Amino acid sequence: MTHTEDSSHHTSSAVLEYVWIILGALALTFVLRTFVFNVFTVPTGSMLNTIQEGDLLVGEKVTLLWDQPKRGDVVTFRSPADEETLLVKRVIATAGQTVDLRDGAVYVDGEKLDEPYTEGKPSTSLASQPGAKITDYPYTVPDGCIFVMGDNRTNSLDSRFFGPVPLKNVTTKTLFIFWPINHARGL
Repeated sequence: MTHTEDSSHHTSSAVLEYVWIILGALALTFVLRTFVFNVFTVPTGSMLNTIQEGDLLVGEKVTLLWDQPKRGDVVTFRSPADEETLLVKRVIATAGQTVDLRDGAVYVDGEKLDEPYTEGKPSTSLASQPGAKITDYPYTVPDGCIFVMGDNRTNSLDSRFFGPVPLKNVTTKTLFIFWPINHARGL
């Protein structure tokens, strides 16, 4: 083998190695995004001031395989209006629990929730809005569903409007905000 042949063989081996590294990285990214984590941008201000419009969040999918979301968890789910759109809200109640909205506060199974993340914004019924699915309170969450609300109670269409969210529509449990860096923190 001549020096030129040896050099071109070495170059083609290096290129092939880089191609395999890139393909492996792409495959790993696909597997992680499909089965383990999801990264998404918050499109609205419905979770202010906990989450800002435009924040990038990381959510995990794995624990949803054997565990259900709990009260206080921040989750993403497919929008009832458009399954291609992900919404992010806080779990207020789970299957079998009763939600009541009175005097601007949320009660679950008769106990008033301590909700510092709402910053005192009143939690009122959206029953008077055209298209509201829940018009009577107290409301019992059906089996296989959760009741969610945005932290920005005066600017959030949530279970008060579109009804309970089926567990099969929940896509992730949100772990943390990672961008912008000055908002980065766990949820």
